[in-house]
Amino acid sequence: MKKIFVLAVSLIGILSFAQEEKTDSLEYNPIQIKEVLVVAQRKKMFADKAVYTFDKEALEKARYAKDLLNTLPELQVDPISNSIQSIKGGTTLLLINGIEATDLQIRAVKPQDVVRVEYFDIPPARYANRADQIVNLITRNPENGYVYGADLTGALTTGFINGSAYANITKGKNNFGLEYNIYLRDYKDRTSMNIYDYNLNNVHYRTENQRNEYFGYTDQSILLRYTNSDSDKYAFQAKFDMNINTGFAYANGTSLFYQNSLLTDHSTYKHSNSNYSKPTLDLYYSRKLGSKDELSLNLVGSMYTTKSLDETREWETTSGTEQYNYLTNLEADQKGIVGEIAHTHSFEKAKLNSGYRISNNSIDNNLVNLNGPSNNKVNYLEQYMYSEYSGKAKKLSYRLGVGLTNVHNKNEDTKTDTWTFTPKLVLGYELAKNQNLRFTSSYKPTSPWNSALSKNVMQVVENITQEGNPYLSIQKSFGNNLIYSFNSKYFDLNTNAFYHYTKDPINQLYLQNIINGNVEGYKLTYENAQNSQRYGVQITGSIKPFGTDILTLKVNVAPATERFKTKDGRILKNDYIGNYFVISSVYKNFNINYQFNIPYYTLGGALLYTQENMSHAFASYKYNNWTFTTGMYWVGMPSTYKQKTMDKQYVDYSRVGKIWDNKSMFVLGLSFDFATGKKTNINRKLENQTAGAATF
Repeated sequence: MKKIFVLAVSLIGILSFAQEEKTDSLEYNPIQIKEVLVVAQRKKMFADKAVYTFDKEALEKARYAKDLLNTLPELQVDPISNSIQSIKGGTTLLLINGIEATDLQIRAVKPQDVVRVEYFDIPPARYANRADQIVNLITRNPENGYVYGADLTGALTTGFINGSAYANITKGKNNFGLEYNIYLRDYKDRTSMNIYDYNLNNVHYRTENQRNEYFGYTDQSILLRYTNSDSDKYAFQAKFDMNINTGFAYANGTSLFYQNSLLTDHSTYKHSNSNYSKPTLDLYYSRKLGSKDELSLNLVGSMYTTKSLDETREWETTSGTEQYNYLTNLEADQKGIVGEIAHTHSFEKAKLNSGYRISNNSIDNNLVNLNGPSNNKVNYLEQYMYSEYSGKAKKLSYRLGVGLTNVHNKNEDTKTDTWTFTPKLVLGYELAKNQNLRFTSSYKPTSPWNSALSKNVMQVVENITQEGNPYLSIQKSFGNNLIYSFNSKYFDLNTNAFYHYTKDPINQLYLQNIINGNVEGYKLTYENAQNSQRYGVQITGSIKPFGTDILTLKVNVAPATERFKTKDGRILKNDYIGNYFVISSVYKNFNINYQFNIPYYTLGGALLYTQENMSHAFASYKYNNWTFTTGMYWVGMPSTYKQKTMDKQYVDYSRVGKIWDNKSMFVLGLSFDFATGKKTNINRKLENQTAGAATF
């Protein structure tokens, strides 16, 4: 495998000397960026991305750069998180001149300073395992100045607050930045109905569990940033980020417990809480080596402790006889470190990017659960080597990438050490000035997540537990996409015919809980299935009936089929129509939009899940540096979440959860932004982060 990788890299290096045209990419050249480009053709297509420029009217309407991103056909502000997301779903990574950016950093960029926006719906190799889409905001040269602002949105009758504040000062080569975010939820009216139906040792059981829950969380982050850069020579950046998270839940409920024809009334109680403070230090350095080469280094480290508690009780209502009393107490010490080195070489008519990334996450668990106290240490190590060549010949553009991924997971029970060759091919052909045909093919592994590997055992209801599987192996996915793109004054649409095949997919399902050779109940756990398939057609983009922003419809319609072959050979099939719609209107300083979807089930292992329902209406008005917002979440309905098992499982399970606090939740928002000059944006080539808090 290593020989194949070296050979592939060598071939790409040889081929790169024979290309005809230099490609456009994530690379940022401050010499070329002198002023805002205003061109008649607003969108230009490449094999892996679209490049957008903005006219004078669009720049004047926007309050800050984030408003410009919101005008792109496949991007939209998520009203819950107030962040830019793709209407296709998945993970969207935001960059400013090649450096990963927060929402607040984007707000700090004035619309007039935006040169172009690069939207990568096919991420470059270095980001392939981290994001589904990349948005790179290209700005003009940095200048001295300062910028600051604040934003607050809150509900009048419900515990719901989104708040933020930021400040940046630039002086010469130096920039200092400060950011603060807070997300607070305090919901007193969440209900859930959980039904479990199964046979155990020739006895039929059925549990109908109704709960009323009070829950909430507070998520805060404080970020300090220092940048020193000379755009022609080097860039250095140090970031310190402190993320503070607390959460809680209290639930009381009743349960109808059937044992054959015998019915017993039960009462239930559930309490959980968790908290952690995660400090992260991020160091980045890049230097140009002559006119054609650049070397970039990135080191990210964090060390913190996660504390969580989960208590569940059930008893007969009349007699008070306890059915079970379960307590989980977890204290997990986590240490994470990520290092990456990358090199870029620009040939006269092509570009070659190569790099090496290593990440390690070590977790020391002190756990008390059904099995008593225990100490368990796990370590997740991943290495990723990649090389990618990009070029263009007349109307044909292409990207050839090769990679080698090593996953080395170790716990007390097992050790996994696998090497996977990860090639990628991207081809694009310009059919006409406004039409483009693209093909992508890729192969990549995905390591099991913490909770899937966890040995923790949790009592769900009587006779049923939930636990992980430390013997899981990685899943390997092979994806193919054929994309036709068309854009005009009235339409900007992408049609994607896709087929994805996954070997050894991680499957969550109910299995027998066998203890000492006897079936003592059932457990919700994980296993590697044989394979899974997903295929269909996805149409995304925007429609403007009048050719202006006075009326815009953004659409995502995706009829698809999912097939799953379990470890024991059962075939699970699910058909669905993915969808998401946004209707918006922009007139002068007014903005109105309505976002909605029609909920649908998707297959997660052997369980079906609905997407979160949406029905959100908002209006905003911009006055000088101020913006006033009002709106309503989940108009006429509570947020609703559904789950159910597929056929032929040991347990027939269904769940319906609703947050009634969210129903027709009226909110008001106020934000202020002021800027003179602009902050320093560096051309950062590497972006990494350590693993998130462990969940068990």
